Amino acid sequence: MHTVVERELELNLVLSPERSIPVPARLTYRSDDPYAVHITFHIGSDHPVSWTFARELLVEGVFRPCGHGDVRVWPTKVAGRSVVLMALSSPDGDALLEAPTAQMSAWLERTLRAVPPGFEAGQLGIDEGLAELLTPTPADDLWLRDPWPSDESTDGV
Repeated sequence: MHTVVERELELNLVLSPERSIPVPARLTYRSDDPYAVHITFHIGSDHPVSWTFARELLVEGVFRPCGHGDVRVWPTKVAGRSVVLMALSSPDGDALLEAPTAQMSAWLERTLRAVPPGFEAGQLGIDEGLAELLTPTPADDLWLRDPWPSDESTDGV
C-alpha cells in the first residue's frame, strides 16, 4: 500500500522585486516514488505546468541555498515573512516562485513521516525483486546442466 501526501498551496510568482502574482499549486509526494516531489502549478490555462525534482533538494532548501541548473531553492525573508524561493529554469522560460516556509515545512514533515530519509530504497521493492529474479527454480536445473558432457570419463575407464 502506498501513501500520497498532498497539499494545495498558493505560491507567488515573482515578476519583479515589487510585484508578484498568486499561483495556486498542488504539492504531491508518493511513497511509490520516494525520492521525488511533484509540484503542479495551475496557471489559468487548460494545461497545468508540472515539475518533479528531488525531495531532498526541497528539504535542504528550507534551511540553506541548494541546487544548481534547472532547480535552485533557498530560504529568505520577504517583508518580514519567512519564505522559500524556488528558481525553476527550462527551455520554455524561467520562474521565481515564493512559498510560505511554515506551510512548505509542514508538508515536507508529513512526507518525511511517510518515508523517513534513508528508507526510500525500501519503498521501491528492489531487494524483493532481485531476490525473486535470483531464486533458483526447477527449470534452472535444466539450463545449468551441460548438454554436451566432455569426452573425459569420470568413472576412471
